[in-house]
Amino acid sequence: MAALVGASTLCLTLAACGPGDEPKGESTAVPQALGTGGSQVPVVESSYGTPVKDRVATLGFLNKRNNLTQDIVLRTGESRRIGNAVIKLATCEKTLPWERPQEEGAFVQLFVEERANSDAPLAWHRVFSGWLFKNAPSLNVVEHPVYDVWVKSCAMKFPGEEDEASASATSAAKASARPKAAPSPAAAPPADVPGDEPPPEEAAPPGPQ
Repeated sequence: MAALVGASTLCLTLAACGPGDEPKGESTAVPQALGTGGSQVPVVESSYGTPVKDRVATLGFLNKRNNLTQDIVLRTGESRRIGNAVIKLATCEKTLPWERPQEEGAFVQLFVEERANSDAPLAWHRVFSGWLFKNAPSLNVVEHPVYDVWVKSCAMKFPGEEDEASASATSAAKASARPKAAPSPAAAPPADVPGDEPPPEEAAPPGPQ
């Protein structure tokens, strides 16, 4: 329940949740540049962390026909074509470091080239457009008989995290550069000191003759 509340909070913060205002299944002419044109998805520029244009999301992609899964790494605004499917990333976001529970999400569009029915010609259809969440995938899902997409991570940092990473790297570099102390030579066994031997036994006095 806490994870769902956190994901809902992130969704409201980004001011974009759910499939959006565009109807699913609308026929869309996907450009040759793999979706770098056409309808633009408005994104919310966060006032904290990595700029939207520099964020990178890792998405999982499943083809249910052959049960093959692969990772798709996309920057904001990039698209990737896999067979007759095109995945486009509008942006990604994650919660602030001090917020609990932690959540990561991405605004994703999925286009599929398919027939609306057996008599219709092949055409591009936008089958999904909305936010997907890593820790709460049930909040929004890709409903398609062949393809599935989900969020694995959003690579972005917040102010202060860069300094911490730099400080850790500097400390590690200094530790590796510090000369190691030479091992102390093994202590030699102490030499025999004269006089340490036990005194010789005195001869017994001669007995009566």
